[in-house]
Amino acid sequence: MDTPSIDIQNIRAHYGNTYLLEENLPSTNPFTLFDIWFREVASETGLTPEEISAVCVSTVGKDLRPSSRMILLKDYTPTGFSFCTNFISRKGNQLEENPNAAMLFYWPKVNRQVRVEGVVEKLPDEKAVDFWNQRPLASRISSKLSVQSEVVPDRQYLETKRMELTELAEREGSYAITKLESWGGYHLVPKYFEFWQGQSDRLHDRIVFERDVDVWLLKRLSP
Repeated sequence: MDTPSIDIQNIRAHYGNTYLLEENLPSTNPFTLFDIWFREVASETGLTPEEISAVCVSTVGKDLRPSSRMILLKDYTPTGFSFCTNFISRKGNQLEENPNAAMLFYWPKVNRQVRVEGVVEKLPDEKAVDFWNQRPLASRISSKLSVQSEVVPDRQYLETKRMELTELAEREGSYAITKLESWGGYHLVPKYFEFWQGQSDRLHDRIVFERDVDVWLLKRLSP
């Protein structure tokens, strides 16, 4: 292999020195703290909603081979974080085999990341229908035609199906593109939060909340 044209090992980001100190936390409830951070990112960074809500979801099935992918968060509440997918996709199959999952939010413009770990449960179908109907028509069409994670012969195979569904929507209206039975939502109920604030000298701040029955225990981890 040729030597990379970029000197990767010497890449260093300058994070500044905004410290994450226990005594200055605006809340010791991790859900509230997440909400504060999320709103700060939305108001201060100029990022689009898609960039703010993009999150990496990691799952592990019975074969113990982890799998990660970027998705868009649908919403978050005082009980957890919701996202949607096809239940017969790789992540859907893995979650069926093992409901433990992890999320990673990363917002480089403010040098912050949040890790969330917990157990997923399926959302009620009526909630999934609401999420489906809020999606742009083009996204509904793409989900409708896709047997997610299955092998297809080529892109034209998908384009042909898209054209058929687009014509259906033009004839009968957008709500003719109904939700697939296999498409639905998950709600990740956290057991663990880690709030990370990057520091240029790599002495990063890592504040962790772990659930102990009905109490969140706060601790600091070494970077």
